[in-house]
Amino acid sequence: MRLGLDHLTTAHPIGERLPGVYLENAFTQRFTEALDQVLAPVFLALDCFPAYLDPALVPEDFLDWLAGWVALSLDESWPVAQRRDLVAHAVELHRWRGTKRGLAAHVRLLTGGAVEVVDSGVCGWSDLPGGEVPGSGPAQVVVRVGVPDPGQVNERRLRAAIVEAVPAHVLVTLEVVAS
Repeated sequence: MRLGLDHLTTAHPIGERLPGVYLENAFTQRFTEALDQVLAPVFLALDCFPAYLDPALVPEDFLDWLAGWVALSLDESWPVAQRRDLVAHAVELHRWRGTKRGLAAHVRLLTGGAVEVVDSGVCGWSDLPGGEVPGSGPAQVVVRVGVPDPGQVNERRLRAAIVEAVPAHVLVTLEVVAS
């Protein structure tokens, strides 16, 4: 429950909804006013519930909770606007997860730069068991990010996000260059 809202009034005071015999009773009115103060944040949260589900409107302290609903891990050091944008695009990111397009979109949302993804992986099939595996060398992905000021990009944090988005056996190379 959200707290810290002093003197929050309720749109549904309990005392006004009691039978007529209790409307003139001072004790009953004071008692129900105390309950109104306890219930006012609950009514506020329920009345504004759709805003808690919209990444653009959700209170900042609930943004990580909303990100958890869409299976997205956020870094608290990222700016709020960037975290909101990531949560807003989470479904699309999950739809394309594991692809060059998905990785490029994720890195673009994290950096705002021009992203190029070079993937060494190939896909092949054979109807004979024990066939030759296509490609050579270990699986690797190279991510090149062009931004106006490469010094503003936290490469450690960006690399961690990329490693989380690719399969565990894929080697990651990150290049951040001036655009």
